[in-house]
Amino acid sequence: MKTFFYVFIFVISTTVCAQKTIYQSATFENLSKDHKVLAILPFDTLLEITDFDDLTPEESASLKEKEAYAVQNALETYFLKRKKRKNFSVSFQNVKNTNAILEKNGITYENLDIYTTKELAEILGVDGIINGNLRISALISEGVSTSYDFMSFITGKSDYGKIAIKVSDGATGKLIWKYENTITRKSGKNTIAIIETMMKKAARKFPYDRH
Repeated sequence: MKTFFYVFIFVISTTVCAQKTIYQSATFENLSKDHKVLAILPFDTLLEITDFDDLTPEESASLKEKEAYAVQNALETYFLKRKKRKNFSVSFQNVKNTNAILEKNGITYENLDIYTTKELAEILGVDGIINGNLRISALISEGVSTSYDFMSFITGKSDYGKIAIKVSDGATGKLIWKYENTITRKSGKNTIAIIETMMKKAARKFPYDRH
């Protein structure tokens, strides 16, 4: 019984430590004071799905790209919904326009990472860039189970991965804000719900949100 109790306490403490982390640069106010428009990019995605070990490299790349654009679209949806109720100090470039401009310049999801933030901001004609990293063990764009039981909690199977959302200044390329969180069964059943749940937790800390 004591062993079980200690394991239970350990898992609880580990889960608490794994919750959201928010960073804001000390230079944020200075670098962002003239920001008017931000572009949201598809996310750098890592799939850790054992059931898909037999996928071809092409199939795996296609799934990664699908998840990357799903997060991009979900973030745009969230910001547009919030903008109707909140007074953001910036606007967000339509992601269809963002992707079209990138494509016209020969920039694809496969080679996006070879460009600097400054280069991308200049090409897109924006003041800042929103991008990030996504590591998942399930295809969240296709929907995931939100059922939650004690054994899932104990074994750690309640987590689907992690996400990091970053904001960088376009003129300098410097990271000025970052939000990291674990994706769990409680986060939501699909990409839009997951992003909305997580961003609500960070809402008071989102630096362009005028309360």
